[in-house]
Amino acid sequence: MAEVSKETEKKINQLQMLEQSMQSLLMQKQQFQLQQVEIESALKELENVNEAYRIIGNIMVLSKKSDLENDLASKKEVIELRIKNMEKQEGHLREKASKLQSEVLKEMGHE
Repeated sequence: MAEVSKETEKKINQLQMLEQSMQSLLMQKQQFQLQQVEIESALKELENVNEAYRIIGNIMVLSKKSDLENDLASKKEVIELRIKNMEKQEGHLREKASKLQSEVLKEMGHE
């Protein structure tokens, strides 16, 4: 096996850190996507009812259906923006990792 330079070693470490960042980002994105599905489900359920309740602490309080719909729509919008932002971050990380990987392979003579 060829000797790996310090610079190549540094790039390999950067690749590993990028991979960890990517995994963390994907887990966060998945959590937001789950919240998005729950909100969409709640909005759909609200279409079929006349009365709705909001959970506050350990109790359920009768609330205006329109207030709940507005709150859920607002939360959905925020989550969609977060997901979109995470997808941009994901793209940047993938691009950076791909570039680094190419450099490492080139330096190791595998390209």
